[in-house]
Amino acid sequence: MSRFTKKKKEDIGLSPYALVFRGQKKTEKTWLHAMDFDLDEVREYDVKSVEQLKGLKSSKNISWLNIDGLHDVSRMEELAENFEIPVNIISDVMNPSLRPKVQEFDNGIFVTIKMLQYNEPINELSVENLSLIIIDHILISFQEQQADAFDPIRERIRKHKNKIRTSGSDYLAFALLDVVVDNYIYIIGLLGDKIENLEERMTNDPNKSLLEEINIFKGEMNFLRKNIKPAKEMILTLAKMETELIHSENRLHYKELQDNINEATELSDSYREILYDQITMYHTMMSTKLNDIMRTLTVFSVIFIPLTFIVGVYGTNFDNLPEIHWHYGYFAMWGIMIVLTAIMLWYFKQKKWF
Repeated sequence: MSRFTKKKKEDIGLSPYALVFRGQKKTEKTWLHAMDFDLDEVREYDVKSVEQLKGLKSSKNISWLNIDGLHDVSRMEELAENFEIPVNIISDVMNPSLRPKVQEFDNGIFVTIKMLQYNEPINELSVENLSLIIIDHILISFQEQQADAFDPIRERIRKHKNKIRTSGSDYLAFALLDVVVDNYIYIIGLLGDKIENLEERMTNDPNKSLLEEINIFKGEMNFLRKNIKPAKEMILTLAKMETELIHSENRLHYKELQDNINEATELSDSYREILYDQITMYHTMMSTKLNDIMRTLTVFSVIFIPLTFIVGVYGTNFDNLPEIHWHYGYFAMWGIMIVLTAIMLWYFKQKKWF
């Protein structure tokens, strides 16, 4: 299946308000997990029913609700109703192929971005959509399947009485986005190490399998860049957004997020250029190698042309060939051919043709 965005035929013409799951189902059950915390206490629980969440809006604590699995339409409708989320926003949440974007609505901000994972043994990237809804002191995150990418954030909330427990849902959203962007940089670093190693291997032994690897990495870097560029636009828009939901003391962190995504973009562009340079270098080295082979063959051909002429002359069947009957004719012919070969080799060496 293509990793790039593809619209299904049945999705053509659907209303943007239609609650239809428009992606590939990656988990059988929808799983909801809630964290409710302040500086002194952290409460965690699995959500069996949306009824359990009704008290979150009136609570003064910061709440993080994470949903894994986007295909349960009834559950999505309940969440939209409970948190007063517009239907078109929930419809976008249920569309994993949506381009990274940010959109403000009456009581919140909707953010969507691509999370990337790298399968190192097969050198392949996979993508998952992450959607965030920031509502006052509540953050709702939507993932396509259960994953452990945000476990470090959960551990920070559980173990440390610090900024993350007191700075609001906008800071928590920043922390999740920061994990996503840091993962971009980490993946680029992994790919970059392999790309730089290709150059050393190319110098030692340029071969067809090396070209195949370069093309694989080129495809992965193009895929990476295709997801990072829109994420950069989204983060830039989010950082500049004038909204009360992003507190002034947290705007500095969104500026840092801009710097990180800029770094990821620059790194991906740099390695992409390196790969194109490596392809050029590979073809140059192969052309040079072919030229060396052709030069060697040409030298041997030129040497054997006069020798073939001599042998051809004395291989004719005419009776009147005086040297044929000379006692030392055969040895003289060999002597002439050897001297002629030596002279030509010396001449080629002087001209640095080999």
